[in-house]
Amino acid sequence: MKVRETMTEQLSTIAIIGGTGAEGSGIAVRLAHAGYRVILGSRDRAKGEAVAKELNDIAGQALIRSDANEIAAKAAEIVVLTVPYAAQLATIETLRAALQGKILIDATVPLMPPKVSVVQLPGGESAVLKAQALLGPEVRVVSAFQNVSAHKLRDLKEDVDCDVLVCADDPAARASVIEIVQRIGLRGIDAGVLCNSVAAEALTSILININRKYKAHGAGIRITGLDA
Repeated sequence: MKVRETMTEQLSTIAIIGGTGAEGSGIAVRLAHAGYRVILGSRDRAKGEAVAKELNDIAGQALIRSDANEIAAKAAEIVVLTVPYAAQLATIETLRAALQGKILIDATVPLMPPKVSVVQLPGGESAVLKAQALLGPEVRVVSAFQNVSAHKLRDLKEDVDCDVLVCADDPAARASVIEIVQRIGLRGIDAGVLCNSVAAEALTSILININRKYKAHGAGIRITGLDA
């Protein structure tokens, strides 16, 4: 796996709310391996500390620590949300003050068990767009990481053969997140404004269905026709 050299520069501190879960821990490993300082947001202190230690061992960097969600969000320049869809808006509501003036990378996918392989968008709209509406313009919400396999992110021996669609209404925030994606060894694709996130969110259920149908592990998407 190729990552950009980071030893000579100071990178942002990134909090991951839901960081002890599969997707959050996978992103945390990649971030720490690339040189980012990471704070795992967790409601369970003991679990958070145990997961942070485990992930530091995998990343080969002592850059991951754990704290309560609100403290983690306050301490970071950028926040990543990887909680289940059912907890998305309630979690955001508790962090509203801590998120003001920051970038929130929302990886939410509206999966509704037991039919997670069936597209079920809330009112036919983007779940991430609803987060932006709740938080207001002072928080720059960016949609990303919906279509990347969690276990592949966590395995640093494996190149993740998947593009990351990045959507946001703020072009500068979109560019910042694309840079983060590139630094951790993936390819970020500018997918336009935040309402376009509806396509990325819907794709997750389709990928789950493909995995089941073809007995695959971690199917992803790749955008073709772009310059290398």
